[in-house]
Amino acid sequence: MSIEERKAAPRMIGQSASFLEMQEHVSVVAPLNKPVLIVGERGTGKELVAARLHYLSRRWDQNFLKINCAAMTETLLEAQLFGHEAGAYTGATKLRKGFFERAHGGTLFLDELANTDMSVQEKILRVIEYGEFERLGGNETLSVNVRIIAATNEDLPDLARRNKFREDLLDRLAFDVITLPPLRERFEDILVLAEHFALEMVKEIGGELFAGFTDMVEKQLVSYAWPGNIRELKNVIERAVYQNGDGQITRLVFNPFESPYRPASASNTDQKPDVINPESAPVTTTLASNTAVEQLAGNIPTNGSLDFKEEVQAFEISLLNRAMEQCQFNQKKAAESLNLTYHQLRGILRKYDLLGSNQFSE
Repeated sequence: MSIEERKAAPRMIGQSASFLEMQEHVSVVAPLNKPVLIVGERGTGKELVAARLHYLSRRWDQNFLKINCAAMTETLLEAQLFGHEAGAYTGATKLRKGFFERAHGGTLFLDELANTDMSVQEKILRVIEYGEFERLGGNETLSVNVRIIAATNEDLPDLARRNKFREDLLDRLAFDVITLPPLRERFEDILVLAEHFALEMVKEIGGELFAGFTDMVEKQLVSYAWPGNIRELKNVIERAVYQNGDGQITRLVFNPFESPYRPASASNTDQKPDVINPESAPVTTTLASNTAVEQLAGNIPTNGSLDFKEEVQAFEISLLNRAMEQCQFNQKKAAESLNLTYHQLRGILRKYDLLGSNQFSE
């Protein structure tokens, strides 16, 4: 990476109050040569924040190294962090410098720190306190000057209370703690981020322009809970652009595994009726109540002119419409609210020829 490239901190996009507050927090603590702990759900951008802390610091022109502590066994992680001497263990044929040694003068980002073993935590604590460590299989004490930035999606104070994380390490790491807001708390940023990801994907597939989102898609974007946060939003938007080309995005696929032909899991083998029975089907009180059934029964004429099938069909379609509206036209959520499986709901929509309607898109 060139000097010019190092000068620019990674771009982070947003305009919500919680996002701007977090950005200000990063700017204030970045110049300090102190450890920082980043806490946030998966997909909230912890690695981007760590990079921004580094490139806004006085260490910006030195190494910024990162390692995922959850991706390795205890022995391998220890070897990666602290290095090893030749012959330290089977397969260690030559000396290898670890991440701490290679990050000397710069910043080391320890992602998923909660997954580290207690013995590794003890050695990390020693580096923070004294700047000292030994390579595996070595006797020489090495000194380094490394700023540590750690990240987790776990409740470290709770883990420390349960003796699953070292309290003394937590105390040192928590010189300052930056907690990232989940995307569902950044309502104003959802469409801004979605448009950014769409424009980037259009470029990637060689498109000429981004035609935007339909009103229905925008409503789906801002009403969805985004459990996977920004990472999930990026995947959903990129998938939509890929499927729609450079035209206007008219539908979103939140779960690419959803299909009427998806193999049933062992935990979901119970079969339910294919048709909603207004007298026996369990329906949540937010969608239908006994009052609705009573109103239906109250409309029965005494002259025998009632068409039973038409009345039942109208009632079922009414339930479907209300469920879809209250679930922001998310079929999976609507199925759950009606105590149906996704495939059963799809079957009922197909029965009434509603799958072709935009409002009943996935």
